[in-house]
Amino acid sequence: MKDEQKDIRIQLVNMLAKDQAHISFEGAVKGIDYQLAGKSKTNFPYNIWQLSSHIQFTQKDILEFCTNAAYKEPTWPEDYWPSNTEPTAQQWQECLHNFEEDRNSFVNLIKDPSADLLAPISNGTGQNLLREAILICDHTAYHTGQIVLLRKLLGIW
Repeated sequence: MKDEQKDIRIQLVNMLAKDQAHISFEGAVKGIDYQLAGKSKTNFPYNIWQLSSHIQFTQKDILEFCTNAAYKEPTWPEDYWPSNTEPTAQQWQECLHNFEEDRNSFVNLIKDPSADLLAPISNGTGQNLLREAILICDHTAYHTGQIVLLRKLLGIW
């Protein structure tokens, strides 16, 4: 059976996993340790840790929404942002690791030719994998831009 969505899959995987028109999340946090991740600037509402944790949690939430029939929506905004403003070394490393693992899981979902990108998600209200992949890309790019700006403001870019 021919995969009629193959070209779309390729484009989505490239958007999710490669540097293209702008820097990737991994590129934006490269060289940041847990101590730097907890720093911010006056009048900037978040630090790199908070933004990174939010990106990772949201990506995981979207993956769960797409793959878990028993999905339960987290509480906004409490569940989507870390409760602490400074991470431990372990929390920082777990955040970076989990981002990559979850992204790879989502990429594998998109690559699966048996997954219809346009079929409604069973526990959703009309959403589909195409929409959710674009949502991950858009959300991650938006907050990655904030990380780059914050790094520039902190003089660590």
